[in-house]
Parts: sequence; structure tokens; C-alpha cells
Amino acid sequence: MTEPKTSLSCPFPISDFPVITMAHGGGGKLTSLLIDSIFRPLFASPALDAQHDSARLQVGNSRLAFTTDSYVVSPLFFPGGDIGTLSVTGTVNDLAMSGARPLYLSCGFILEEGFKTDLLVQVVQAMKRAAAISGVQIVTGDTKVVERGKGDGLFINTAGIGVIEHDLKIEPASIRPGDAILLSGDVGRHGVAILSAREGLQFETAVQSDCAPLYSIVAALLKEGIELHCLRDLTRGGLATALVELALSSRLSFTFKENQVPVGDEVRGACEILGLDPLYCANEGRMIAFVPEAQAERALAIVQSFSDGGQATLLGQVSSHESRNGRVVMSLRFGTERYIDRLSGEQLPRIC
Repeated sequence: MTEPKTSLSCPFPISDFPVITMAHGGGGKLTSLLIDSIFRPLFASPALDAQHDSARLQVGNSRLAFTTDSYVVSPLFFPGGDIGTLSVTGTVNDLAMSGARPLYLSCGFILEEGFKTDLLVQVVQAMKRAAAISGVQIVTGDTKVVERGKGDGLFINTAGIGVIEHDLKIEPASIRPGDAILLSGDVGRHGVAILSAREGLQFETAVQSDCAPLYSIVAALLKEGIELHCLRDLTRGGLATALVELALSSRLSFTFKENQVPVGDEVRGACEILGLDPLYCANEGRMIAFVPEAQAERALAIVQSFSDGGQATLLGQVSSHESRNGRVVMSLRFGTERYIDRLSGEQLPRIC
């Protein structure tokens, strides 16, 4: 039996990258290359082609969201969180981005020989707390152990299932010209928190990760009748990468103002010292929402009513200009414009 032929196309020749680099996991251009040139064409399906944080599946009369994620963050414990909390929260948030109520999680542990049992207990306890806060149950899992030196202490893989209890199609294809873009809070704290813990950096004010579940905010928006067109949580690659990905998927153009992006003074200062751009710094408790312009102010008020949404802002707007479709443009404080693109390299590896 002959093997079926598969046509692969990509923006860069695969031969330019004969081996995987750390940048392939950074959420930027090389991550997209990896997905678009190998995974997407070979695993092609309608659910995958939606290019969303979770797959939307019809099972009988039920609409389900299904997602999976892996966590390799270093260090395992950082200001404001840990790998256990992160693994639950990140998976729950991916389900929430489809407007799904998270229900069940699986977890797989890859342990390195020599890893301390008391640290594992701390991680599992953190997962238990995060699951209770998020209203999900961890119902199945797996454990593997690799030889000393063949891992890095602990990796966690999770999968999540949620139920979609509304008729909206919350996905990139639903974004419309004229939509307002809402940002749920300040950006960059997770990335700076990880970096400070990893490198032993101390700032005048300790930077805490923003690691937090988002479903309660999404549920409130749905309950109040907000017509959510698309949601995306900001993780690897930060705000900038999320906007670019959605502009490309929707084939529309996004504009936003630099002075509408909330960045904490401690995060801005750390980024200036370290040569980082807060627009690309990772987050683990922030999202962008695309809503009809007529509902934008009401949606903003709802988000701001939550403790994690106090710095929420109306970031920008969606438009349709043939010359700019698929592009993201930031209006700078001095009246000029900057085109936003994905990073070609890795700003900070092992962030989640």
C-alpha cells in the first residue's frame, strides 16, 4: 500500500530549519512555521482549521470545547504562581476562550528520577486548589518517570473538556469590521515574574505573575447578553502576538493606541532595563475580547467590576482596509504608527 502524498506549504522553507530550536516554542514566527508547515496540513480538520484555543465539537445534542496543553515552565515556583496552578489555569482559560464552562481535566506528569517528593506534593496541592477555584474536576491522568538527566525535574500535560451553553460562535472567523477590542488588564507581569525568579533579579516592588482563571469574567459577559465575537487569552508572545494571529486568521486589520495598553511601572522599568518589549511579554490571566462597538462600554464595565479587571481598557478597533488586512497597527504617543509583527526569535523561553 502506498503512502498518501501530502502537500506542505509554508512561508519559509522547512530546509532552513533542519532541527528544532528554542524559538520554535516561543509563540512567534517559528512557532507558526512549525504549526502551519507540519501539524496543520497533516492533521487537517474543520475543528483544527478554526485556529482557536480549543476545538469546538458537536457530540449528540451537546456542544463541547476540548483543549490540551503542556507546561515546562522554569522555575517550577515563581512569584504569584507555580507549575501546578499554571497547568490548571492555562487549560481552563483555553476552554473559556470558546465561551465554554470548564468541567473536567486530565493531567499527565513526566518526572525526572531524583525529583523531590515533597515538591511534587506541593505542585499537586496547588493543582487541587486551582481546580477548586476554577470549578473543574481532575478526573484522569498518567505518570511517567525518565532517567536522571533526561528531563528537567517535572513537566505537566493537561487536557480539558467544557460545555458550550450558548449559540454564539466565539472564534476568529466571527470577528467583524467595527468591532471594539477590549483588553482585560495590565500586561507583561507573568513574563517579568518568571524572569526575575529565574535570574534572581530583585526589583524595588516585587512583580507577581497575573496567573488567574478567566471563565468567571467570560460567564458574566455572556450572562449580560454581550455578543462575544472572539476571545483570546494572552500567553506566549504576549498581547502583540495574539493580535497578529487573530488579524491573520480573520483577514482584517486591527488598530490600537500605545497609550491604551496598561503596563505596570515595575514591569515597564524591568523591560527597559532588560531590553524587553512588554507587548511581547507573556501573560497568564489576561485576554482580549472582540465585541460589537455598541456594546463595548457595557462590556468594559462588566470586566472592570472584577478584581482582576480593574485596569481593563478599550484597546482598539477592527477595520477592513485591503492594503492593511492581516496587519496590526499601533498608534504611537508621538502621532506616528508602528506595524506590529510576531517575534522571529525567542524573547524568553520556558515561560509556561
